[in-house]
Amino acid sequence: MSDIILGIESSCDDTSAAVLCDGKLYSNIINTQAIHQKYGGVVPELASRAHQQNIVLVVREALEVAGVKLKDVSVVAFTKGPGLLGSLMVGSSFAKGLSVSTGIPVIGVNHLHGHMFAHFLREKDEESFVPVYPFICLLVSGGHTQIIVVKNAMDYEIIGSTIDDAAGEAFDKCAKVMGLGYPGGPMIDKLAQTGDSNRFKFGKPQIKGLDYSFSGLKTSFLYFLRDQLKVNNNFIQDNLNDLCASLQSEIVEILLDKLNKAVKMTGIKEIAISGGVSANSGLRSALTQLGGTNNWQVHLPKIKYTTDNAAMIALVGYQRFLSGKTDGLDVLPQARLLFSP
Repeated sequence: MSDIILGIESSCDDTSAAVLCDGKLYSNIINTQAIHQKYGGVVPELASRAHQQNIVLVVREALEVAGVKLKDVSVVAFTKGPGLLGSLMVGSSFAKGLSVSTGIPVIGVNHLHGHMFAHFLREKDEESFVPVYPFICLLVSGGHTQIIVVKNAMDYEIIGSTIDDAAGEAFDKCAKVMGLGYPGGPMIDKLAQTGDSNRFKFGKPQIKGLDYSFSGLKTSFLYFLRDQLKVNNNFIQDNLNDLCASLQSEIVEILLDKLNKAVKMTGIKEIAISGGVSANSGLRSALTQLGGTNNWQVHLPKIKYTTDNAAMIALVGYQRFLSGKTDGLDVLPQARLLFSP
C-alpha cells in the first residue's frame, strides 16, 4: 500500500497544497496573493483572509491533479511555523479539521526544514541528483539566512545565522527605497543583469565567526542614496541598473564569504542552497563559479521549489511519517518557531 502525503503550506502569502506518493511528487498547487503588491509588502490580515478563501480550492485541485481521493491519504503535513500567525492558523486549522473528520493523522512541519530539503523533491518518473550527506546548506529566504550542516534527514546543526536582517529583507527593503515595488528581490536581479556590479561600493558588516548581518549594508545603501539625491534628484533612475548590480554583488559576496569559511572549518564540500533568494541568478552564478574553483559539489534547487510551496512540506512530512512520528491535535502554529531537529 502506498504512503500518500497531503502537504499544506500557508506561512505567508502563498496558499499551497501538494501530494506525494511514496516520496514522489504528483501535484504541487500554489495560489499567490497579488493583492499585497500595491501595499509594498505582505499585509497579515489580508493574507489570512485570502488563505481562508483559497485553501479548500487549492487542496481539492492538488488531490484532483494527483488522481488521489482524500480517503487514500496517509497523513496531512502542514506548516506549523515560522511565519505569520494568522496565515499559519488557517493551514493548521484546516489540516486538523481534516484529521477530526477523517481520522487521518497530522504532522506539523518547520517551514525552514522544508526549504532545506527542497533538493530532494522528485516528480513522477524522475531521478534527481541530490546532495550526499553530510552537506552544507546555505538557507537564504526573506526572513532567514543560515548556514546548516545537514547530517541526515532528521539530524542537522545551524553553525551560522543572521543577527539582524536577512539577505532577502535587504533586497526587498533596498528595492523599496528605489521605488521598485514588492517583491523587490526579483526586480533587482532582473535589472542587475545589465548593470555594472563594480560601479558602487557600500559598507560591509564585520561580524566574527559564521554569523551574518545585513542591517549595516542596508543603512549604508540608504545613506548613499540620500547623499546622491541631494546632488541629483534623478540619481536613482539615471543609475538604476548599476545600483542593482552593485547591491546584488555586495550581498552575494557577503553570503559566499561566510559559506567559504564554513567549508574550510568543516571540510564538507557538498554544498546546497535553498530558500527564495536561492533563485537569484547572481548568487547561483557566483556559487557555481566558486564551487568549480574549490572543487565543491554544488546543488542548485529548481527555481519552482525555491519559493514557498507545499511540496517541500509534504516531503518532510513523509520523512517523519516513515520514522513513525506524527502529532496530536494539540500541535499549535508558532510564528517564531525555533529551527531545531
